[in-house]
Amino acid sequence: MESAIEEERQELCEPPAKGNERTPEESLNLPDTPTVPPTVKEVLVELFRHPVRNLIPRWNWKSAVLSSLVRAGIFFFTNLLAGWHAAVGALLAELALRAVTSGFYGAATEMFSEARPVWAATIAAMVVLPFANHSIEFLVHWLRGTPKLGLSITASVIFTAFSSAFNVYAMRHGILTVGGKSKSLRDDLESLLPLLGKFLLAGPRAILRRLGIDDCSD
Repeated sequence: MESAIEEERQELCEPPAKGNERTPEESLNLPDTPTVPPTVKEVLVELFRHPVRNLIPRWNWKSAVLSSLVRAGIFFFTNLLAGWHAAVGALLAELALRAVTSGFYGAATEMFSEARPVWAATIAAMVVLPFANHSIEFLVHWLRGTPKLGLSITASVIFTAFSSAFNVYAMRHGILTVGGKSKSLRDDLESLLPLLGKFLLAGPRAILRRLGIDDCSD
């Protein structure tokens, strides 16, 4: 985690390096190029060319669990306006949908968290993933007749914009990832609150540094 924080400081304080042209396969194949992070374009190309190879093995069960619970709650409370039965029906539909799809979105987010520059990776995760995410969500709830569909989708989109940016930040610090060196979900949850504070301060500090107000000496 300390190395990720130090890398983040270097990205904010140093001009981006030029050169090092790579193909998507070279950048995302860790055994071949372990020290060269992929660009956002390379991640997008890799996702579109090989979705099965990249998403299924990296299916993120942590994202599936957390997203299912949070978004089911969003649909439940927004549809309480239409009655108890409507709220429960919307909750169950969203829970089933997210249990299947959120693990794949989490895998894609983890790929974006490895890309550079960080600001471009964050924007891509906030734009590309929600487009696919909420298109399917809208279709499922429209077909089943969720009553407060507009309000539910709006609340879900707002949550996605924030959570996608935070998930990229968290995964860059080794939180909410899956695989070899990943921590347990319990450890991740214990680290989320302190990391959330750093995430909320990261944007203002980056702006101050670009303006030359906040130096990088500390």
